[in-house]
Formats: sequence, structure tokens, C-alpha cells
Amino acid sequence: QVQLLESGGGLVQAGGSLRLSCAASGTIFSINFMGWYRQAPGKQRELVAGITTGGITNYADSVKGRFTISRENRQNTVYLQMNSLKPEDTAVYYCNLDGTAYSGSPYDYWGQGTQVTVSS
Repeated sequence: QVQLLESGGGLVQAGGSLRLSCAASGTIFSINFMGWYRQAPGKQRELVAGITTGGITNYADSVKGRFTISRENRQNTVYLQMNSLKPEDTAVYYCNLDGTAYSGSPYDYWGQGTQVTVSS
């Protein structure tokens, strides 16, 4: 089992910044990808940013230039630095981990979610 512990959400004014953290613990054999998704009320969950073990990143067009994802491989931790926040960034943000078990089977875990609210 793998546990993902998220932190860093909260309430911020438009133009402000927040930093989300997600630490993975438990039986981790191999991590391929860690990322952040978000889901606003009435909308589908969407990928915000992701990073592979090799450091390749990808971002949603709506956050490019404002958000930065980074990762500490030794600590199995991923961060999302969010700058120039907009009211439309308001959502529950979820950490995601994709990996491979010792058996070779893939696994996929989600955090419990952290609320980010941006006031105008």
C-alpha cells in the first residue's frame, strides 16, 4: 500500500501564491510519474501538472508560466508552486502517483485532496 499525504492548500487572494506538497510513503518499489490534478465544482478532474522520475514535466495550458512542479525523488515528494493565482484556479487539488510494483504490475494512487480557494 502507498499513502499520499498532501498539504499546502488554503485561501489566497488573486495574484497570490501557494505551494502544495505531496509525500508518498509505504511500500514503494518504482515510481514512474507524480502529478497534480484538480476538480472544480461541476467540472471534470483535469491534469494540472506532472513530472516523471526523469524530470520531464508537462502542464495544462491554463497554468503554464504560473505553476511549477518539482520533485524530490529520494523523499518521494512532489511540489506544486502556484503563482499569480486566479479565481478560476479554485478547486480541490489531488496528488497522483503512478508506479510499478515489484511484480511488474502497475499501480495508481490518489491523495485525499486539498482545497485551494482564490478570492477575487
